[in-house]
Amino acid sequence: IRFDAYAINTILLLFLQRVLLLVASDVDALCACKILQALFQCDHVQYTLVPVSGWQELETAFLEHKDQFKYFVLINCGANVDLLEILQPEEDAFFFVCDSHRPINVVNVYNETQIKLLVKPDDDLDVPAYDDIFRDEDEEEEESEAESDGSEPSDKRRRFEEEVIERTMKRRQRREWEARRREILFDYEQYEYHGTSSAMVMFDLAWIMSKDLNDMLWWAIVGLTDQWVQDKITQMKYVTDIGILQRHVSRHNHRNEDEENSLSIDCMRIAFEYDLRLALYQHWSLYESLCNTSYTSANLKLWSVQGQKRLHEFLADMGLPLKQVKQKFNSMDISLKENLREMIEESASKFGMKDLRVQTFSIHFGFKNKFLASDIVYATASLMESIEKEGPETTNFIKALDSLSRGNLDKLHQGLDLAKKQLRAIQQTVASCICTNLVISQGPFLYCSLMEGTPDVKLFSKPVSLCLLSKYLLKSFVCSTKNKRCKLLPLIMAAPMDVEQGTVIMVGIPPETESSDKKNFFGRAFEKAAESTNSRTLHNHFDMSIIELKTEDRSKFLDALISLLS
Repeated sequence: IRFDAYAINTILLLFLQRVLLLVASDVDALCACKILQALFQCDHVQYTLVPVSGWQELETAFLEHKDQFKYFVLINCGANVDLLEILQPEEDAFFFVCDSHRPINVVNVYNETQIKLLVKPDDDLDVPAYDDIFRDEDEEEEESEAESDGSEPSDKRRRFEEEVIERTMKRRQRREWEARRREILFDYEQYEYHGTSSAMVMFDLAWIMSKDLNDMLWWAIVGLTDQWVQDKITQMKYVTDIGILQRHVSRHNHRNEDEENSLSIDCMRIAFEYDLRLALYQHWSLYESLCNTSYTSANLKLWSVQGQKRLHEFLADMGLPLKQVKQKFNSMDISLKENLREMIEESASKFGMKDLRVQTFSIHFGFKNKFLASDIVYATASLMESIEKEGPETTNFIKALDSLSRGNLDKLHQGLDLAKKQLRAIQQTVASCICTNLVISQGPFLYCSLMEGTPDVKLFSKPVSLCLLSKYLLKSFVCSTKNKRCKLLPLIMAAPMDVEQGTVIMVGIPPETESSDKKNFFGRAFEKAAESTNSRTLHNHFDMSIIELKTEDRSKFLDALISLLS
């Protein structure tokens, strides 16, 4: 459903019921969940929250709760498969699906009774026309029986021949229609990509209902920033959505100077900024941030001695002493910090880094706590995929969700520390993969596999961490290779998943090109390769381009992929 009066009325109806909230494990989904929880709180709606990290958990959660609930809200899961076929619900169950995964399954789009899709009106879904993919049953071929009506044998024969010709024509038309349908669906379903952030969709809903608050706006910003950090949307889409949020920020955060000077401790202010594309630099040292940010590390080729030399030349060009850049950012000389952005940008363009500036938002809590939206994304994602065992499976999810509330700054700081460890681990793994030539061309794609026993390898058994690593690695490989053809190839990356079970986790990512539209064909390719080789794969992730695979089946699976994509 689009956001019209009917949609809002349907959702208000939902607010009168007890609701089961099924939320995927990604930062955008958590932010959308926070907004919806706040809306539910406004209207005293009772709900149960269940985190789901994949299709298996989604099915299990539904089976466990289907007798107690009639209304189900799915966030960042459920749109890209035939939901009713998977869950087999009763006819009085209703599903509200807010999911950025594209393409949306056509059955979900055209189901008018049980599935309500929450989609922004300007999101171009590009769904095939109903008549091109569905045939009404009355249209199905009917076998006509020749009846004896006492006419001449020659008339009967002529009528029988006409019926045979008509039936043959109908069959041929049906075959042609089915072939065309397969073609249309293949074109529609072959690439996986992402639409508007679910947190932005939920904020839009809150705004239309006149219940939007500054906290909700911040969560929408973090949701969009998650899509940008994870490289899920194009630069054009990011900038367009930033513009939409900027108008809301101006509306919610205009202040006069007197208020400015009397910032209370529990006050919160969001601001639009052009800031540096440097990960966590305000909570780290500038040196560490430069070394562990994908963009600067890849462009300076920091895995090589030559690259380290270039980094020192870059710092010298800015006139920044090593002693200053290696201490905590907060402790740097104020005189240096005041013009830091301009100094860095000026030198960066001389060193071929023209895109070091990025449009973003920052948040101030009271006097001293300031965070960029990307800081929150890194911190929350690290808490969610933490490998430090603490209690039940859902502990990480709840911690990550809590870290998004401004009352839980201690959890947020814990997330920032974990994020630094994660970024260091990614950078060291990238350097090691490039220096030992672990990235190899397999013809239609590049392939890299991490061995059991590699430092930090456990971290990369988690999907978000593995995807970040893959994207950093591909960027760095493109900067390091002289082979022009290899620069245009996509990458498949594998890491040990469960040693006892003998499984690996595998992710496929699109090529690193300027005009990259972020469309990923690996999801469908993985399915076909598994099918044709009977490989024991588990397609459990909401992103189809992430799979689990039995280690022994890896070589035949890769061979099938090579021949499929060649």
